[in-house]
Amino acid sequence: MNELDSQLAAELLQQLGYEMVPSARKADVILFNTCSVRQHAEDKIYSALGRLKHLKQYHPQKIIGVLGCMAQKDGQEIFRRAPHVDLVVGPGRLRYLPELLERVAAGNGPLLAVSPWSESAERSSLLVAFEPFDPPRRPQSVPPPFQSYVRIMSGCNKACTYCVVPRVRGPEQCRPPEEILQEVRRLADAGCLEVTLLGQTVNSYQYRSGGQTVRLADLLAMLQPIEGIRRIRFVTNHPRHMTDQLLQAVRDLSKVCPYFHVPVQSGADAILRRMQRGYTPAYYREMLARIRQTVPEAAVTSDFIVGFCGETEEDFEQTVRLVEEARFKNAYIFKYSPRPGTKAAQAYPDDVPDAVKRRRNNELLQIQNRISLEENQKFIGRRVEVLVEGPSKTGRKSPESQSTLQLTGRTPCDRIVVFPGDRRLTGQFCWVRITGVTPTTLLGLLEEQPQIVPYSCKGISYGDSTLQV
Repeated sequence: MNELDSQLAAELLQQLGYEMVPSARKADVILFNTCSVRQHAEDKIYSALGRLKHLKQYHPQKIIGVLGCMAQKDGQEIFRRAPHVDLVVGPGRLRYLPELLERVAAGNGPLLAVSPWSESAERSSLLVAFEPFDPPRRPQSVPPPFQSYVRIMSGCNKACTYCVVPRVRGPEQCRPPEEILQEVRRLADAGCLEVTLLGQTVNSYQYRSGGQTVRLADLLAMLQPIEGIRRIRFVTNHPRHMTDQLLQAVRDLSKVCPYFHVPVQSGADAILRRMQRGYTPAYYREMLARIRQTVPEAAVTSDFIVGFCGETEEDFEQTVRLVEEARFKNAYIFKYSPRPGTKAAQAYPDDVPDAVKRRRNNELLQIQNRISLEENQKFIGRRVEVLVEGPSKTGRKSPESQSTLQLTGRTPCDRIVVFPGDRRLTGQFCWVRITGVTPTTLLGLLEEQPQIVPYSCKGISYGDSTLQV
């Protein structure tokens, strides 16, 4: 979601004549789009802001801004900790970014633009305060143009005690389906092949109008016929909204990828209650069984928080048992980090020592890596379809003049595949035979050398080794 917000903010400014530059020293405006899910993310932003202090002293005309969730959460605190910042803008005020930059440039800064929020506020007032940010897209400026994120909803109505998202992004608001369809059609016309539908709890999407309700399964069926789109993904899901209708849509719609990211956070009943997640481990296991019964080829991934308030060794062992039973494709595992303003930070002591959190994190990660390796080994010898995303990390170190290098792409079930090939295959579908694996990656060889068709998107050419605009 933050990546999409960054793209949209950049597009909005480019439409007004701004240009992207390669470094802060060459920039007139330096913007940080921030996350508040974990303390580590915020610490990195304050550190980066600190490094710009001297640059601002020597070039006072430069505008430094902080956008996004940390801006909404910290507000004036950012100016206190980094007095050289000119602009702080929350997610609900991003649409006013051009106007705010003009005011700062005219000498009217520093400026704070965040959404008013309180626990007791009426939902109607919060809906007004947190305006969705979905400006008209310029598909040719989307990087890369053959893949794109599409927001179908913003905010969240859940009340997870550890989570700051409802406070910084407001209540759940769903976009009209026709608006989403128009955006995807424009992206398809510009050469987009794969769209990923975004929502904090994307499978709770429902839009009511004229006595009718469109849910995510209905929306997927509406997107299926759009010519040019080859793959449709959606993240992130909540266990309580994994309906049979949605599972059947994933099974029956050929363009919808068989991949579900469904955070569970803990395998212990007591911890899930304290987190206020709204389900039990037994419910989650039943949901997993329905996924695998309806969509047998589906890959499932999850999120875990270890060391949450009051987590005992027995609680952690229950989480380990769930991971071993579930056999996720992979899982994202985090140490609990108290977020100011959340119910958990106010009501529960952060009583699990950091050393214990680190041990549990590492232990769970080792278990999941073993499972991921075992699951990936089942692909050895198989032929998989890959949308080539470009050079891998290793391939990016190759000289620009080198045409054959290590490429990376993804299967429909979201497995990463690396293989040697021509960089001009970027943005094309290939068949790859898997010859080896790691816990995170499938390794393979092109089944056959496909015809290379230079990929273009209204002025952006991927046919050569360099991007030309």
